[in-house]
Parts: sequence; C-alpha cells; structure tokens
Amino acid sequence: MAVLLIAEMSGSDLAADATAKALTAAKAMGGDVHILVAGEGCAGAAEAAAKLDGAARVLCADARAFAHSLAEPIADLVVSLAGAYEHIVAPATVQGKNVCPRIAALLDVMVITDISEVKGPDTFVRPIYAGNAFQEVTSADAKKVVTVRTSTFEVAGAQAAAPVEAVAAPADTGLSSWVEDTVAASDRPELTSAKVIVSGGRAIGSKENFAIIEKVADKLGAAIGASRAAVDSGYAPNDWQVGQTGKVVAPDLYIAIGISGAIQHLAGMKDSKVIVAINKDEEAPIFQVADYGLVADLFDAVPELEEKLG
Repeated sequence: MAVLLIAEMSGSDLAADATAKALTAAKAMGGDVHILVAGEGCAGAAEAAAKLDGAARVLCADARAFAHSLAEPIADLVVSLAGAYEHIVAPATVQGKNVCPRIAALLDVMVITDISEVKGPDTFVRPIYAGNAFQEVTSADAKKVVTVRTSTFEVAGAQAAAPVEAVAAPADTGLSSWVEDTVAASDRPELTSAKVIVSGGRAIGSKENFAIIEKVADKLGAAIGASRAAVDSGYAPNDWQVGQTGKVVAPDLYIAIGISGAIQHLAGMKDSKVIVAINKDEEAPIFQVADYGLVADLFDAVPELEEKLG
C-alpha cells in the first residue's frame, strides 16, 4: 500500500521545506509516496513537489474550494482518495493539525500526532510531557493518519520529476468559508524553516525594547522568536511564539536572549543544533541546554553583540 502525503501549501505555492521534511518521514513508512497538492492555480506547486526525492506520483487537485487550505474540503478530498492508501501523512503545522483530526474522524481511526521517528509501517515515536519523554505508538488501524514533527527530519533532496496526475475535487459542502487572511509582511525568514533564530523573553521588558532583538536578527539574516511570557505580555506577536504551545523549531543556531528556559519553551527549541543563551540569572534553566552561555545584563550584552556583528 502506498503513502499519501498532504503537501503544505502557502496560497497557490508549495511550502517546500515542510513538505520535503514530511516526505522524508513518509518514505520511511514503506511503499510508494504520492503527494497530494490541493489549491487553486496550483500547477506550479505540483511540478515543484514532483521534483522532491521520493515522490512516486503527485496528485494535483486544482479547485477554488482549496484556495485557502480550509480543512473541511481538503478532508473530504483526502477521504475520497483514502481507499488506495495505508498511510495518510501531513506536516505537524497549523494546516496539518487542522485537517488530520477531521480525516481521522471521517475514517473512524486514531490520529497519531507530532511523530519524531518512524520505527516501522505501524510504529512511531512521539514526544510527550513537553518533550521530556518519548512514547512509542503502535497502531492496529487499517489506515494510519499521522502528522510529522518536521524539525526532526531532514529535507528530502531532488530527483527527476515524477508524473503529475489531476484528481477531481468532491462537491463542496459549504461547511466552511474563507473570510480573510491577515498576513504580516516581513523580509525575514519564516520561523519554522529559518537556519538562525534570535528569540527574546519577558526580560526584554517592552514591545519597544524588542528592537534590540530585531537589530541582531537583521545582522544575522535571522528569524525572530519569542517566549510565551513575552507574547502574553504583549511584547511580541503570537506568530513569533516558540514552545510547546507555539512553533517547534530546530535551526542551526538559536540565540535565546532574556529567556529563563521554562520547560514549555525548551520543548519548542531544544533540538536546535547550537544554542546560545544570554541571561543575567546564572541559575536560569536555559543554561542547562545551552552550548554557549553568557551571564550578563542583556541591555549591555546585546548592543555590544550587534556592534561586533557590524
């Protein structure tokens, strides 16, 4: 039986990083991997998906109903295709977490979320207790619905283009409808795919003080993150939040500034390859996971860091 991978979409474009990492996990489940690209005007995204190493076929569902990645029409589409597949896989992103429980409910099976390792066609490893323990899950369901923690898998490489096949969309039930997207424009990298992230915590003190984080990030070409405490205090927008209830990241370099290192934050970034922490409290838990730590007042250390980077 084959694996159906639901591609991550950004409008009509393929979100290549998340899709390519989820493909690496899907390949480990055994069988051919077919990538489902659903959107409006998504032919280019389907062609890009076809060039990801491991894609045996790409199914392109081009219809207005899929224009904004609404979960209900995509779930109906996947269920209409599910008969040919043993595994249905998606990245554990906002989109994936939205659609997969609906698919599982319609198929009357369990959903296995946020897997970090594939041990076999029916056995997966997923973090629990804010990443402090790992659970091995074996499913007896005829169809496995799985979301993939992309930060723990490598990006799939390139290959000669696989065949692309158009698939018909089921009738739109009109259960949900798109109203509007409110998108913040930024020249910085997207947080979950960034190679370098500079994050600030509650010790930054104010929304205005986050400018010192932004200056360092700009010098490094980095994305900006924040702890939940900083977001809850109104210092940073919600989409910057890193942690158990925010985004899970694993960049090459993670710089934590004024972040104490609560267990919920560590769950979202401790897989980073190199962690640098700046905090004036030498007992801060962040230093337990940091590769490099500086005990200093961030308002002295960060401007000096920015100057050295210049």
